[in-house]
Amino acid sequence: MSYKTKQREYILAYLQSCGGKHTTVAEIVRYLQDQGTPVGTATVYRNLEQLAEEGSVRKYLLDGKTSACYQFVSQEHQSCQEHFHLKCTVCGKLFHVSCDQLSQLEGHLMEHHGFAIDHTRTVLYGICEACKKG
Repeated sequence: MSYKTKQREYILAYLQSCGGKHTTVAEIVRYLQDQGTPVGTATVYRNLEQLAEEGSVRKYLLDGKTSACYQFVSQEHQSCQEHFHLKCTVCGKLFHVSCDQLSQLEGHLMEHHGFAIDHTRTVLYGICEACKKG
């Protein structure tokens, strides 16, 4: 059981304000500092891990080079486990993608290969439209 500290309340309030957007520890720390409520990086990590264990926050490990991303899990974002993620290798932005074609691939992998996809770890890498234009 975790304690309901002020720091935890600040972190949770920030995550809730982000809606379904992914955020990093650095972004949380920077935001809290800007708000005049500084919380140490270790405290943010510890609270995020606890929130993830409780199911209030979803943790995404994208690759071995970048920091994990976190997302608040509200009732309207419960379906986040049902889509794929795209990460731009230029700007680093992470996109949610719900697509019938990818769902068919997922169904094929399960039906023909007995393989269930973990959407919290499914990230396809490439270059986003904005970076291709720029």
